[in-house]
Amino acid sequence: MTTTKAARKRAQAKVEYNAFLAGCPSRQLLDRISDKWVVLILCALGSGDSPDRPGAAHADAPKAMRYSEISRILAGVSQKMLTQTLRSLERDGLLTRTATPTVPVTVSYELTDLGLSLHRMTRGLRDWAQTHMAEVLENRDNHDARTF
Repeated sequence: MTTTKAARKRAQAKVEYNAFLAGCPSRQLLDRISDKWVVLILCALGSGDSPDRPGAAHADAPKAMRYSEISRILAGVSQKMLTQTLRSLERDGLLTRTATPTVPVTVSYELTDLGLSLHRMTRGLRDWAQTHMAEVLENRDNHDARTF
């Protein structure tokens, strides 16, 4: 049971979070959630529009996925990086890990409500990147042509 004093301290700390300050814990969270693998994992778990699931029921319908399913979707992610990222997301309360005692053990991951709220934002980032990539590449080419 939490005390009133502890609850008051947490409320005060929440008011004082300022990511522009070097010692603010929210800065660590920004570091975590701005990682490309975090964004891609959240997008994969939070939507049915991944390349491995064509014709999925609904693009906004979160679905539990097995480790191997996530690994297939995220081209280029190493086993070590995927495992570390999933563990950190579980620790932060953004997803849950469920192990089913089968042979071999079946492990699935699913977004929590907190993870789903972040997924909505990361989906926007992914959509923006996909929509504007041609324009960015053209700007890079133009810049490089002027620079050299």
